[in-house]
Amino acid sequence: MMVAMANELLGLPRGRALTRDDLDSMPDDGHRYELIDGVLIVSPAPRIVHQRVVAHVYRLLHEACPPELEVLFAPLDVALSDDTVMQPDLVVGRREDFTDRDLPTAPLLAVEVLSPSTRAFDLLVKKDRLQRAGCAHYWVVDPDIPTVIAWRLVDGVFMDAGTATAGEVLHLDDPFDIHLDPAALIVA
Repeated sequence: MMVAMANELLGLPRGRALTRDDLDSMPDDGHRYELIDGVLIVSPAPRIVHQRVVAHVYRLLHEACPPELEVLFAPLDVALSDDTVMQPDLVVGRREDFTDRDLPTAPLLAVEVLSPSTRAFDLLVKKDRLQRAGCAHYWVVDPDIPTVIAWRLVDGVFMDAGTATAGEVLHLDDPFDIHLDPAALIVA
């Protein structure tokens, strides 16, 4: 019902799955518009703590990232198919895979910082869709706990690669060597 109402308000077609062309008609109004299997997902602007965590994780990833890879942050389209275009908070991909417009394939790593309005979506729907697309690594950071959870794709399924809460440091060596201290990620 909410999608149909949003379709009417935004002048989108009804009665069919939405496509990337439909997504391109969305207004530049501060909301994040994503498509998952043809369904429009609209997220409000994130909280300040969310943006701080994204900035901290970006710096850590950028420092650790080898030169053949690139770290970018939302808004950036990750176009998994014509009916699935998402915008993870951070993505790591091979430089050669990025176009001027987007990343038209699964990223090597997608990172989401959980917000109250997106928590379930990031942990269930996005995780599943990235897994099906072949994203090699998926991390979520929960600034409210604080916690970092990392998954690694093994035989097509995300497997636990590590978890750390405040007072612990998560050391990951794949896709590259990095140390994540959840408590340090939320400091202003």
